[in-house]
Amino acid sequence: MTKLTHRLAGSLETLARALRRYGRDDGKVLVLGGVRSGKSRHAERLVAHHPHLVYVAPGLPPSAEDPEWAARVEAHRARRPRHWTTVETTDLATVLRNATSPLLIDCLGTWLSRVLDEVGAWSGKSGWERRLDDRLEDFLAAWSQARVPIVAVSNEVGSGVVPATVSGRLFRDVLGALNNRVSADSDRVSLIVAGRALDLP
Repeated sequence: MTKLTHRLAGSLETLARALRRYGRDDGKVLVLGGVRSGKSRHAERLVAHHPHLVYVAPGLPPSAEDPEWAARVEAHRARRPRHWTTVETTDLATVLRNATSPLLIDCLGTWLSRVLDEVGAWSGKSGWERRLDDRLEDFLAAWSQARVPIVAVSNEVGSGVVPATVSGRLFRDVLGALNNRVSADSDRVSLIVAGRALDLP
């Protein structure tokens, strides 16, 4: 290849990165925000133009034992267009690897809470740390290799009072570290504050 061809290839790659970074949702987008910040609505607006989209819901399914949570889930379901396909699972790695349509994952915080339960972290089951590391690394590898547009929502943590419980501090620390890793391998990151989106450089 000539020097001109090398420069042209480099320029095209730079342009492609810029388009992914500043496009509506091309590439991988991480949307962060606190509770009721508007992060889910913002993420939904980013993907609204897709004719086909898979909405990945990794949180707890609704139950009669927790009507408040059931109401939250129902509010999210009611907002989704009929042409979206919903997948309820905690196996995000497999969903990412098999994806052929754009994805909206909402959210990594509820996913992590369930994963911590599945690996035995809340009950202190022997070996939970290794099992947790395996699950997180599997997800992060799949996120890195994904080739479809993805918008993932996650909770921004650590801005308030230090949690009073060991489990609360564990969740905060692990989610904070996970957000860092996902952000580092995203084309665009937005922080939602009081319904306003801040694009993070």
